Amino acid sequence: MFPGFDRIVEERIKNAQKKGDFKNLPGSGKPLDLDDDSCVAEDLRLAYKILKNADFVPPEIEIKNEIKRTEDLLAGMKDEKEKYHILKKLNFLILKLNAMRSSSVNFDFPQQYVEKIVGRMETNNSSNSSATKPQRVKERK
Repeated sequence: MFPGFDRIVEERIKNAQKKGDFKNLPGSGKPLDLDDDSCVAEDLRLAYKILKNADFVPPEIEIKNEIKRTEDLLAGMKDEKEKYHILKKLNFLILKLNAMRSSSVNFDFPQQYVEKIVGRMETNNSSNSSATKPQRVKERK
């Protein structure tokens, strides 16, 4: 998607809600029929139904679920070294998901970079070892 496009869409939806454009729509207040397979080709319906009943999840969805679990795990961590390890795993999963796709690069998931973690680790290391860190000497001309 284009950068900022989702904000424009969200703003238009909110404006339509305020105006009341979504009131009195057909089917309003009724449960959705999630078993409607009229959009699926007739020869694939039986296979899809068998896969659905067997709780089959496509590999892309499995990886997306694992990415979400890893992000949740990362959010609650305190240890910087463990965060770095989990972040590497997260980036690998994102890379794996992006490699599975056959779509444009614009639709790839962005990797989570370690700038903040590495910055904190460098700050901690520099404050702990500033006395032992060698100083650069300026050359004389």
